[in-house]
Amino acid sequence: MTSGSDDAQDELNGLLNGAVGFAEQTLQRYGELYPFGAALDRAGEQRLLGADPDEGDHPDSTSVLEALYAGAGANADELRAVAFVADVLLDGADALRVELEHSEGACLVVHLPYRLEGDGDAREVVFGDLVAHEAGPRIWGQA
Repeated sequence: MTSGSDDAQDELNGLLNGAVGFAEQTLQRYGELYPFGAALDRAGEQRLLGADPDEGDHPDSTSVLEALYAGAGANADELRAVAFVADVLLDGADALRVELEHSEGACLVVHLPYRLEGDGDAREVVFGDLVAHEAGPRIWGQA
């Protein structure tokens, strides 16, 4: 991983925590998750990012992610950090994949296995152990 400053790492950690929190709420409520993004703007404010690839009511996840990447790339000058979250299968089990990138150069992919217990209003998300991997830049060019 290309490392950034301690501040950059703190900002990525905050973005990761916010993104996972939103994913957890969404999974609890609906039992599923469409890809979404989160960003930290130049003023230090976090915001959620969504994308509609104009494919009807149920676009495929890859199209949603591509639209999220394109939107963040087009606004990169206004952002300090981004996270892209998708529901994936990891070794046959459900997991969140969170791609994190900071404008200072820090890039990683985090996998967070989970399982849903119960259903409806009693649905709970139980997370496993988070695993982080190095990644290449997607928004702020090639390192």
